[in-house]
Amino acid sequence: MIVWLNGTHGAGKTTTSALVQQLLPDSRVFDAEKVGETLMDITPGLPETDNFQHWPPWRPLVVETARHVLDYTGGILVIPMTVLVEQYWREISAGLARHAIPIRHFVLHADQDTLRSRIAGDTVVGPDSPFRLAHLQPYAEAARGWLHAEAEVVDTTHLTPAQAALRIAAAVKD
Repeated sequence: MIVWLNGTHGAGKTTTSALVQQLLPDSRVFDAEKVGETLMDITPGLPETDNFQHWPPWRPLVVETARHVLDYTGGILVIPMTVLVEQYWREISAGLARHAIPIRHFVLHADQDTLRSRIAGDTVVGPDSPFRLAHLQPYAEAARGWLHAEAEVVDTTHLTPAQAALRIAAAVKD
């Protein structure tokens, strides 16, 4: 099974995923961003883009990597990854479905003011990350459109990452 943690940049996916992994026996965290980083390391570089998810190989490589890891280890993969383009989510979820891999898709949601505050206070990535701030509006549009309809929404506005992880783990265990 895959537990996909979606949501905008700065929503707490990485922190929450590590906590979810601790709560779910036989689970591992797979950071699909590393697939994008591998594509970014190709030389000469792939066509210019502002987001590696726009490269057509990224989506099937995420599916195949997840499939092969699950074939090897079994259990659960927790994937913290923002996907805001509906077509990309459809490609990934359809690819996993072709391999009969069930997905629990969660969106970590917080209101815009909370997200801005979290981004400003981030000591790891750094405050006021232009990349993260630039994705707040696309997230809001996806949330109003397809994203919240396609996932289990966990409103983290007033939750700690540990509380969010407990809710997700409990939902997965049900």
